[in-house]
Amino acid sequence: MKSLCIKTNNSKLIEYLLNELKYLELNDICFSIQKFKHYQNIIIHYRGSNNYIFLDKISSILSLLVIDELEEDFINKLLIQNYFYFDINERKNITDICFDIMSENFSTNFDKKFKVLYDSFYEFLLDNKNLYLKGFTNFRLKKYFNILDDLVTKAVNSYVIEKEYLEFISLLKIYINSQNSNCELVHIIYSNSNTILLDENKQIIDISQDNLNNKYLSDISFSSNNYTLNSLLTLLPKKIYIHLIDIYVDEFINTLQTIFENKVYICTDCSICNLYKTSKEEKNPNTI
Repeated sequence: MKSLCIKTNNSKLIEYLLNELKYLELNDICFSIQKFKHYQNIIIHYRGSNNYIFLDKISSILSLLVIDELEEDFINKLLIQNYFYFDINERKNITDICFDIMSENFSTNFDKKFKVLYDSFYEFLLDNKNLYLKGFTNFRLKKYFNILDDLVTKAVNSYVIEKEYLEFISLLKIYINSQNSNCELVHIIYSNSNTILLDENKQIIDISQDNLNNKYLSDISFSSNNYTLNSLLTLLPKKIYIHLIDIYVDEFINTLQTIFENKVYICTDCSICNLYKTSKEEKNPNTI
């Protein structure tokens, strides 16, 4: 017979374990809960002959318990420990980003975490009958916490970039609203992240690096469209017509709409759009 004792005073974890044990698909198993001196003790007896299957089932339950019930607390502890300068609301936002990152490739991320947890529990239970749950999770899950630490680092970087982006946008909006316009209208011919700027007379505006004052550019990168944005911030047109040749609104177009707000008009089917669509189809070297 193989016997195990899992020790914890966390009522939520006790409920989780008892519920999982209740529906465990394994014969010749019985369990009970008893209060000893310091801990509630979940005592499990297995009278079957295949101890490896028994340990497999228990290790799986414990691994899922960590992921389902403890992971968010562990992430928050890592944030408090390594990024103490974020306030409670910022930590909540970063935690949400962590789960967003994990959901992007859920199966792969889940399997990676589950494997390191499972291996840690299984190897320990092979030679030990007593498992102090809090002590085990605090001191015997180094590989798992390395995964969480990498995740938190990615989430923090993402949060900081997004925060800087929003601050940058806010400053640009303040700037735009405090300045007079230098022109009436600018057309933006936009296709596959490439731009051509036309003035109100439909003449090409030079947006090359050599012909622009770069003082409006920041560390926030829009790739080749840095100079498009810089031109618009120099010209400050009263109206901006964006002609979407590919009929696709990407991050840069969304950014322009956020910065210039009601000055921006989106067009996908006008004489200018159709002209550039036709030129593109004919692979005219002078088009985008």
